[in-house]
Amino acid sequence: MKYLVAVSGGVDSVVLLDMLSKSDHQLVVAHVDHGIREDSAADARFVAALAKRYRLPFVTTRFELGAGASEERAREARYGFLTEQAAKYGATIATAHHTGDAVETVAINISRGTGWRGLAVLGREEIHRPLLSFTKSQLRDYANRERLEWVEDSTNQSDAYHRNRLRRKLTSLLAASAAEQVMALRARQLQLRRDIARESAHVLAAHIGSRHFLTQIDDGTALELLGYMVEQAGVARPTRPQLVRALHAVKTAKPGTSFQVGSGIELHFTARKFTVVVV
Repeated sequence: MKYLVAVSGGVDSVVLLDMLSKSDHQLVVAHVDHGIREDSAADARFVAALAKRYRLPFVTTRFELGAGASEERAREARYGFLTEQAAKYGATIATAHHTGDAVETVAINISRGTGWRGLAVLGREEIHRPLLSFTKSQLRDYANRERLEWVEDSTNQSDAYHRNRLRRKLTSLLAASAAEQVMALRARQLQLRRDIARESAHVLAAHIGSRHFLTQIDDGTALELLGYMVEQAGVARPTRPQLVRALHAVKTAKPGTSFQVGSGIELHFTARKFTVVVV
């Protein structure tokens, strides 16, 4: 197996690289400099030296996102590069997400009012996340035991990011017993999401793009089917409020019109059908 290992230089990704280096897998080290911090170029140099120490290929890029860049924008830029490089090398992306990252993401989603999908986090099957069963303290213990070196990202302490502010309030949720419960819920919801996707594909095979069909079934099911259709167009699933508005358009829009769902997604309508268009 060949992995494109996303290495920021922080303790989590340094541990990931060290663990994978002791396996039989082929590895390529990838680093993304988002251009958010003035000192971020030093992290890139650190990771380049790390790759050289392990005698591994190294790929990197730098964006100029600026200090005000959101976490979402940074993530989109990062995964865009990682996906491109993974395709180039015929590799699977490997990231250092651990238990704490999953719990924090669940908490962020819940705080934003997401539905059950807010629990089904970090579930992209094309990304390898071998550290999800490890806690942050376990990773630090490993790093210290193996005498690994890493760098600290100063933005991890900044209140400018919602994740950092929320992390300080999650002490009890990140405790071992509570974290295990959250991870168990996550596993069940991921399976539920897979089951719903399979059933959606089956139903839409007979009713793809039918305005009448979505109008006749209950709204909950219609929203799931509509969201699945958008995902099949190769873009991120819209938020629930966006899907609610889009479903209303499916029911009421005049033939020959279109509706902007958001994030570059439009619905185009005929009298009986609608299509999902990425613009």
